[in-house]
Amino acid sequence: MIGGGLAGLACAVALAEAGIRARLFEKRPHLGGRATSYKLPDGSEVDNCQHLTLGCCTNLADFFRRVGADKKIRIYDRMYLMDRQGSRGTMKSGILPPPLHMAPSMAFFGALSFADKRSIGEALLAIARACGSPPGVEGLTMLEWLQRMKQTPDAISRFWHVVLVSALDEELDRAEARYGIEVFWKTFLANREGSLIGLPTVPLAELYDGCADAIAKRGGSVKLRSGVREIRVDSQRFGAVVFEDGTELEADACVAAVPYQVLPEMLPAAMSEDGGPLAGLKQLRTSPITSVHLWYDREVMKGPYLALLDYTTQWIFNKTYLYFTHSANGGGQKSVGSDGRQYLQIVISASYDLVPRGRQEIIDLCRSELAEILPSTRTANLVKSTVIKEVHATFSPAPGVDRLRPSQRSGVANLYFAGDFTSTGWPSTMESAVRSGYLAAEAALADFGEPRKFLQPDLPLEGLSKMWAARNAGVH
Repeated sequence: MIGGGLAGLACAVALAEAGIRARLFEKRPHLGGRATSYKLPDGSEVDNCQHLTLGCCTNLADFFRRVGADKKIRIYDRMYLMDRQGSRGTMKSGILPPPLHMAPSMAFFGALSFADKRSIGEALLAIARACGSPPGVEGLTMLEWLQRMKQTPDAISRFWHVVLVSALDEELDRAEARYGIEVFWKTFLANREGSLIGLPTVPLAELYDGCADAIAKRGGSVKLRSGVREIRVDSQRFGAVVFEDGTELEADACVAAVPYQVLPEMLPAAMSEDGGPLAGLKQLRTSPITSVHLWYDREVMKGPYLALLDYTTQWIFNKTYLYFTHSANGGGQKSVGSDGRQYLQIVISASYDLVPRGRQEIIDLCRSELAEILPSTRTANLVKSTVIKEVHATFSPAPGVDRLRPSQRSGVANLYFAGDFTSTGWPSTMESAVRSGYLAAEAALADFGEPRKFLQPDLPLEGLSKMWAARNAGVH
């Protein structure tokens, strides 16, 4: 196994549970890939970006359970929103059956007019009645589909944009409509648990503490600071891996779970040429994510998180609250640390405009917005701050992108691919990464004559969504 991100870890854990001796090699000194955390020079630990899971992410939840990380995830049943006029709203599930269970909270959301809500409702019903696959979306961007569905400008900017830019890490005029539609179908319409929000109560790197043990107790191993220079292929069959220090290792099979930008460099050039399994990778484009970390000398925010409308800032996460959700004696929530400070993380997806800007300019921009959103920040002292730009955070889910994504089977005997960029049916998310790892494990075991299933099904359909699905399938 080459690569210790979520895809590689999921694959290695699955293979280990199937009785395979899995050896995982990671170039960096920590596990987690892009979904990890690291220490600043002063000892503070920061996530490279705030990652969350949703109820519809069934494979990610399964992986967390396998490695014991589910105990480090806190589940929230609502989304808190605020617009530039100070109007606050809460989106949560009600008593109505899906897909109508979110309707009451939307009806009372003051940032949207009646016309906005009506257009949104009509589009959501069109998605639900078609079970997430409305006709005529092929080749369309999400913005084009929304315009076809006669969405009002405010409905687009204050509802669809808020959810989808964060979910897809892409602007609506660049993202494939199918992906955006599936986000709403699986998250908000098919099952009332799909929209549950799971947030880590520890730095991301600590989520993977149980992975090495899960692999080692079944005879495998995890080795860090072990970069691979080459994957040798002999006569269309996996031969060996060559490490950066020149040593070689042979194995029965290899799963390459490395970033798609570096994968072609490890393999024979023919695999990236026209007709090769990796030919499409050179056409993939990336989208950036920027996270801004701010430490204040006092409490400036209550509650765990807040999604924003009409701001450059998209999400604010109260990291102190999340990390210290319950005090040591079980006496409730804490919003400041033992030093009296509060740590906030701001996340901005598809942050193309911020990529060329300097660190201080970005901090000043976010602080000026926080002054409107959280008035306490005006008088609080900013103790320290940092900015993390993931310029190539995810691949862009542009129209037609699926034809560029390779299968987990490489076309070379005993060589497999894993990564959110492979063909999983999902955009570039942690769920997609875990799905790819499970699919690669299934492919390898099937080729070894020991087929086994790891991929988890989607949440079951409920309410009217279930009834419409049965009707569409011709079941009465």
